[in-house]
Amino acid sequence: MADRLEVVAAVVWNEGRLLFTQRPPGGALGLQWEFPGGKVEPGESPAAALRREIAEELGVAAEPLGELGRERHDYPHGTRVELIFLGCALSSLAFTPSAEVHDVRWWRPEEIPLDRVLAGDRAFLIGLGARPA
Repeated sequence: MADRLEVVAAVVWNEGRLLFTQRPPGGALGLQWEFPGGKVEPGESPAAALRREIAEELGVAAEPLGELGRERHDYPHGTRVELIFLGCALSSLAFTPSAEVHDVRWWRPEEIPLDRVLAGDRAFLIGLGARPA
């Protein structure tokens, strides 16, 4: 695969904790934790993708607050991504998770089990205070 997938990641803080969603079981990345978000579709801005993905995954409205960083990662199964981390405010913390979300959790950066988080998110998380595995 020559091109990288653009992926948006919502960085949502609440009382010193970050929001994470867990992927459903199965597949190469099953049960891994990640920032909520997803693929940027052709012709879509990262902000529009973030609004769409949060509505689809968590059933709430999201307001992007600006780009916080970018990371590139190549997964062993062949997916190559450019992650765009966007600060984000949510309209509600009463989520209605979709089938794409196995679980939802809030973690302080120093409590995050990096070995259970998608590899592409780890460098950004370390920058926020997560402890390297």
